[in-house]
Amino acid sequence: MPGETLEEQIVEILDDAKARDVRVIDVRDVTSITDTMIIASGTSRRHVSAVAERLVDTLRDRGIRALGLEGRDVGEWVLIDFGDALVHIMLPETRDHYQLEKLWSHGSSTEASAGEPG
Repeated sequence: MPGETLEEQIVEILDDAKARDVRVIDVRDVTSITDTMIIASGTSRRHVSAVAERLVDTLRDRGIRALGLEGRDVGEWVLIDFGDALVHIMLPETRDHYQLEKLWSHGSSTEASAGEPG
């Protein structure tokens, strides 16, 4: 959408796709690989893959292409690289295991979704 930041567009699309427990972490002061980590949960492998596909397709339609996409076929953890934002869409148990929010806790984290917790 015109005027929206990449981060805002990603959060909006994740919400529309019913992703759960969306978190946005500003990691600019922690790493040089990206500015923002966005972490969300899906309810099943199929949902994780579908959310990722919808995000990539919608942003591509808006002229924003993913630089990389990993894990869509498996659906347990999908990583999408948009340059300024890295998006992790995970099953709740995978998210609990890897605890990316804790790993990147030096960045500032915000809850970005009104969806149900993962």
